Amino acid sequence: MADPNVKRLLWYLFAGSRGGQNRSRIIDMLKAQPRNTNQLSESLNLDYKAVQHHMSVLEKNNLVTKEGEKYGILYFISDFLEHNIETYYDVKSKIKS
Repeated sequence: MADPNVKRLLWYLFAGSRGGQNRSRIIDMLKAQPRNTNQLSESLNLDYKAVQHHMSVLEKNNLVTKEGEKYGILYFISDFLEHNIETYYDVKSKIKS
């Protein structure tokens, strides 16, 4: 059974706050392959500063981690999100329906 606190957090980040759809797109891209901010910005056709903001929100909520420094930083989904990925997919499926 999914942790209700995790489910609440995911609902808030992806459905209850502005930018949730873009954060979900970012998570999906990082699940497929680690990327840096510039790669995410170009792939998602989003402003670089907007991606920086979303990455900050995701990192503060322990959904992504980073490796490297400055422009070489690569983002990955966190172990926490990996452990709760089914809950993420469940929330995501309900948002779209």
